[in-house]
Amino acid sequence: MAKLALVSVYDKDGIVPFCQALVDLGYDILSTGGTAALLEQSGIPVTPIDAHTGFPEILDGRVKTLHPKVHGGLLARRDVPDHVRQMEAHGIQAIDLVVVNLYPFAKTIAREGVTDDEAIEMIDIGGPAMLRSAAKNHEFVLPVIDPKDYPRVLDALRQGEVPRALRRELAAKVFRAISHYDALIADYLAGQLDERATAEGEWPQVIRVTGVAKQDLRYGENPHQRAQFYMEPNATKATIARAEQLQGKELSYNNIQDADSALQILRAFDDFHEPVAVAVKHMNPCGIGRGETLAQAFERAYEADPVSIFGGIVALNREVDKRLAERLAGIFLEIIIAPSFTEEAREVLAKKKNLRLLAVDMSQPLWRPGDVTFRRVTGGFLVQTVDLAAPIDVSRWRVVTRRAPTDAEYEALRFAWRAVQFVKSNAIVVAERDRTLGIGAGQMNRVGAAEIALKQAGARAKGAVLASDAFFPMRDTVDAAARAGIAAIVQPGGSIRDEDSIQAANEAGIAMVFTGERHFLH
Repeated sequence: MAKLALVSVYDKDGIVPFCQALVDLGYDILSTGGTAALLEQSGIPVTPIDAHTGFPEILDGRVKTLHPKVHGGLLARRDVPDHVRQMEAHGIQAIDLVVVNLYPFAKTIAREGVTDDEAIEMIDIGGPAMLRSAAKNHEFVLPVIDPKDYPRVLDALRQGEVPRALRRELAAKVFRAISHYDALIADYLAGQLDERATAEGEWPQVIRVTGVAKQDLRYGENPHQRAQFYMEPNATKATIARAEQLQGKELSYNNIQDADSALQILRAFDDFHEPVAVAVKHMNPCGIGRGETLAQAFERAYEADPVSIFGGIVALNREVDKRLAERLAGIFLEIIIAPSFTEEAREVLAKKKNLRLLAVDMSQPLWRPGDVTFRRVTGGFLVQTVDLAAPIDVSRWRVVTRRAPTDAEYEALRFAWRAVQFVKSNAIVVAERDRTLGIGAGQMNRVGAAEIALKQAGARAKGAVLASDAFFPMRDTVDAAARAGIAAIVQPGGSIRDEDSIQAANEAGIAMVFTGERHFLH
């Protein structure tokens, strides 16, 4: 009796020559629906699945391969006499090869405007069931899910005996693909750990992180570390993972981290409704500026720290024109991120061959409801909801000093409070209403971060404001701010020594407000 191959594919690339080669090797072909029609049109002899099972496809094709003559032929062990006897008793023919790929669920849910009904219809049932059966019984049934494997499968079949290692490799590939596929569906149906679950703490007992290999990186943070960039299958165009690279060298591991940080900071200023520029170095902002024009916003970000921007990343929330491109081209930068670049700007920046340009769709939200972040630790990982940059409502802040901030100071405090959220803790930001002046990041004590930020601001600190991502454990930071001439301070409050800091502010005539909300970023 001829060997039997069951073929049912959504992606039909290469399937016709592959099946023709199987026929040449003595296989009979079983097939379903559109795959069977294509093979017949191509002159390849094929037996429809309903003719094999004696049961018609029903429910618009939802049920066609879920039948004992299919799964009995896949799961029976040929070396177990009782299995062979049962197959003979029920007229079940052994299936030796399964070629199946799945409905494109990931592409479907990534499509803008996709409906829930459309997504649900792309949940494949019969395909994964056949693949799982074949992969479980891979000692006797060869499971093939990836069209890229067709050539080497044929090479092995022509040799007369498929190596056990290849069988096991193909089986593992099937289970890995199905696991990923199922996780996508689970995430979609759950709403990516939906808002209710994350808000109420109803965390699932099992979380699976899924990703598709996007880019093989030359190395990781250091040359001796290997690295790969994986993309969430349903990542939106608003993300770095879906950014369009217009020119320049391939992104490195560090580039991707810095670019993502720059994009997150930039998008956090969406509610300011102004042109904004962000300069980033080692995942910390070194300058943030806003203005009436994008060029003005960039100059303010640049002037905040013209030294650290060297070799950094700039993110901009408006289209880059020729004039700004000429300014940017005069600075050594690794990456420029913007929603778009004019043709003239592209021509100017094209002269910087190694400079990467990333176009990111900023019309969509960066984060989706229920999104979470992950951090790997040895033996596990931590999961938390995103520290979303909700619109700042200064009316909810509490004035704790004798002097309240002026309207102008409130506007500067609002800007500084948004900026400090994205600086590594301990974090201090000195700012005016439209630019950062000094940033102290990642220090082991808060007064040390303040001293760095104030030193960077220099004489510009006089009359400026200061933001702290967490409370002051003692008054030393306020005293340092007073010596530099800071006019107003925003901080979460909540220290057992808050009164010491309030007294220090009152002594210096500094207005201070408590937000009641901390923004640690480790």
